Amino acid sequence: MTAFSWLPPRVSKGPRARRFHAARLAAFLSAAALFSVLAGHSQDKPPAQAPAQNQPPAQAQAAAPAENKPAEYVGSDTCQGCHEDIFKAFEKNPHHLVETSKKYKFDTKACESCHGPGSKHAESMSAADIQNPAKLKPDQTDRICLKCHLNQPTHVGRINSSHAKNEVSCVACHSIHKNGPEGLVPRTMAATNQLCAGCHTDIWASFQQPFRHRLPEGAMSCVDCHNPHGSFLPRAMQTAFRGNEPGCLKCHGNLAGPFTFEHAPVRLDGCTACHMPHGSTNPRMLTRQQVRFVCLECHSNLPVPNPAPNSPLGGVPPAFHDIRSPRFQNCTLCHQKVHGSYVDRGLLR
Repeated sequence: MTAFSWLPPRVSKGPRARRFHAARLAAFLSAAALFSVLAGHSQDKPPAQAPAQNQPPAQAQAAAPAENKPAEYVGSDTCQGCHEDIFKAFEKNPHHLVETSKKYKFDTKACESCHGPGSKHAESMSAADIQNPAKLKPDQTDRICLKCHLNQPTHVGRINSSHAKNEVSCVACHSIHKNGPEGLVPRTMAATNQLCAGCHTDIWASFQQPFRHRLPEGAMSCVDCHNPHGSFLPRAMQTAFRGNEPGCLKCHGNLAGPFTFEHAPVRLDGCTACHMPHGSTNPRMLTRQQVRFVCLECHSNLPVPNPAPNSPLGGVPPAFHDIRSPRFQNCTLCHQKVHGSYVDRGLLR
């Protein structure tokens, strides 16, 4: 009996029958070759290893790479070993309270309260293994400082201040490691103005004009009017008295009121409605060269539908003031109480 005895007996010996049996033979050989290849692959594949469920803890820790181990706190004494000069200066800094007080929960670890755990840095001596707030993004640096300073009244507006929105971090103005009376932040007026002028060069240039507040002479500083940490008023303006008035009234208290007859721009727009606060080429730091031009920005020949009798606003036809006459060209000769009056509705003297 032959290997191909399963094939049916040949009925015809013609060419067509021979081609039919050859095709069937080729199909059988191809199927046999495919099965042999699949069987070989299944034998060569190694069996799957079961996970080591009973591996001892010591071996599991040894298998983990050492660099993935989190850094730990080592204390400020370890930092002092290399950073002796910074450590001694920091002892006279107001932030040294973090080192000695338990209030902030970083006693004996003041360095790591800002720089993070330092065990890896102590071993490798590499700057890449320690956190440096001066090289972080401004929002990350501020987040470190606000861990302690968030609920303090001085810094209440820090998150929404213009400095924060313009990505000016705390360490851009404050020197954390320095000692002395001006270590953390400049205290003298001249030093404060120099620090602010480093960024606000256009504002500092306005103080070089003839009529100005006396900042270049050191009689005032920028923080007399502005709160660098933020304020409830625009432009980080300091507040005075009742908390909603501009800081100008801390010096110009005689103009604070409340007046019986108020001048509306003073109440609504504030001092900057008529004055340029940093400096001007005009007397009294006015926005216009002459007083009448300042007044005419509001008190011009405005069309008023139903003007009241003796209305200060011009109407159509114009009011009785003839600006062409010299006696009407200086408004404050008669209206001297331009900030407000206790006795006269027309703000007369």
